[in-house]
Amino acid sequence: MVNPGIFLAIGLAVVHAFFSKLTIPAFIPHHKWLSFAGGVSIGFVFLEIFPELSHAQEEIEHAQLPLLIYLENHVYLLALLGLVVFYGLDSLVLQSRKANQDQKNTDNASTIIFWIHISAFALLNVILGYLLQDLGAHSLYTCILFFAALALHFFIIDHHLYEHHKTPYNQRGRWLLVAAIILGMVLGQSAMLDKAGVLVIWSFLAGSIILNVLKRELPDEQESCFMSFIVGAALFTGLLLAK
Repeated sequence: MVNPGIFLAIGLAVVHAFFSKLTIPAFIPHHKWLSFAGGVSIGFVFLEIFPELSHAQEEIEHAQLPLLIYLENHVYLLALLGLVVFYGLDSLVLQSRKANQDQKNTDNASTIIFWIHISAFALLNVILGYLLQDLGAHSLYTCILFFAALALHFFIIDHHLYEHHKTPYNQRGRWLLVAAIILGMVLGQSAMLDKAGVLVIWSFLAGSIILNVLKRELPDEQESCFMSFIVGAALFTGLLLAK
């Protein structure tokens, strides 16, 4: 039987390749769909990311990794570190973009910052692609919910990356992200990497996912719709608990 993780990886690659160019229909107010997406993503973080971190904590404790053996709550420290690092990257991108606006009258970050930024997200995609192999033990229903949440997350991230990098993202960045998630899927199907080691990296990158959700998928108070947010969170939570 074909592992459903393969189809999910291909589907998420398609999101990166083409969905970033889509526009939301005008009859759906921007603040409402963004608030809905934020609600879904918050449900995903609390019901999928946090439990996965708890599972990773158990795996790493049993593995007795030399560098982490003297630390408690390894994965949560790694997730915090990942959040801080990606927050720092965001600050770097914003500074570079502002400098270009002031000095060169261009509204995008510099080339070197672009490659640093996109490489960080490519690494995230490789790990996600690899970990998708674990979905083979889950039902089709769970896989569809997982895909829907990640696809919505990727859609917003793509728009964020395009906003900062413009043409370089369209011409090179999005294709690097496509290649990264496919590479992760291939590794997941063909290579048995050390699970504890992969979970260490995943824990670090989970912090970036949490940051992206909190910073980009929860709109400002002036641009938010609380009811849309509640509907998104309740809908995803209800569907996930009903499995």
